[in-house]
Amino acid sequence: METKKPAILALSDGTVFEGLSFGAEGETTGEVVFNTSMTGYQEILTDPSYKGQIVTMTYTEMGNYGLNPEDIESWRPWVEGFIVKEPSLIPSSWRGAFSLGEYLKKMGIVGIYGIDTRALTRRIREKGAMEGVISSVDLNPDSLADKAGKSPCLVGRDLVKEVTCKEPYKWDEGLWTLERGYKPSPLAKGKRFRVVAYDFGIKRNILRNLYSSGCDVTVVPAKTPAEKVLESNPDGVFLSNGPGDPEPVKYAQENIRKLVGKKPIFGICLGHQLLGLALGGKTFKLKFGHRGANQPVKDLKTGKVEITCQNHGFAVDMESMGKYGELTHINLNDSTVEGMTDREGRFFSVQYHPEASPGPHDSMYLFKRFIEMMG
Repeated sequence: METKKPAILALSDGTVFEGLSFGAEGETTGEVVFNTSMTGYQEILTDPSYKGQIVTMTYTEMGNYGLNPEDIESWRPWVEGFIVKEPSLIPSSWRGAFSLGEYLKKMGIVGIYGIDTRALTRRIREKGAMEGVISSVDLNPDSLADKAGKSPCLVGRDLVKEVTCKEPYKWDEGLWTLERGYKPSPLAKGKRFRVVAYDFGIKRNILRNLYSSGCDVTVVPAKTPAEKVLESNPDGVFLSNGPGDPEPVKYAQENIRKLVGKKPIFGICLGHQLLGLALGGKTFKLKFGHRGANQPVKDLKTGKVEITCQNHGFAVDMESMGKYGELTHINLNDSTVEGMTDREGRFFSVQYHPEASPGPHDSMYLFKRFIEMMG
């Protein structure tokens, strides 16, 4: 970033922000959303749930502790673009290997900084998440606003097929420790449970939590038939997070429908939404979604409040579930559905991210609940 080059962000409603380019030069489109986390930008960049989106960080400075090869949530970054008020030029951390700008440039992610991110966030809150374009090659505001208006929205698009794994694989990496980092950890004491995890865009820290809780995990592609999963006779099935609209992912809904009642099921985020659809429910798009590490959620059974990490733009309509789902958690900001189960104890799911990364660890007990359910 030695030479400051201009860049423009244009929204589909015609709003234009002029700033400076960082990361890769070029042009990118996506749904512009905001994340309220103060840290965790590396995990956000590499979370497959952000496929199709340009992420705005609301905190003023990003990149102050750099990035490292360990704290990634997937094998590559998935955001379409990145927006910050101020990127740190001199990262300071004993684990930091490179700066935010260097990483974005290396990975081909177009970024913009120096714009009023507070004004942008207010615009999204008032008008809703909308398509946008970041460009450092086309600096014509009218041209970019036109491109933003013509870019496809997330509704009706199957983004899962773009982020899922191609072949099944085993996972043997536990939670991070100072002594060994993320290297394979000693097996948890007691019985090990065999779990098949559907990869709709799975985060690595979910897999680490499952492994450290006592699960031997096999990750399978999103289109893996339910019959094949049942042939392996696992103790439980996990439904992962993922990007975009759950409604067009029909193959996943069909497979989940066949698995309910056959094996204990635990779903997170997109997995939670797909489970709701599989049981005959409906989902709807939120105005601007929930993205950040500070979302308050109430457990209706215990009355306790958890501060949670979230990243989603769709939600389950609980009224549409009828007798097939029981509400367990609600979001205290807007009362939307954050968790459900059934009276027979065949499944449970949450909309938020108990694995954190980034975020608080209030909800990690849910992995133990899955163990208890299988046991």
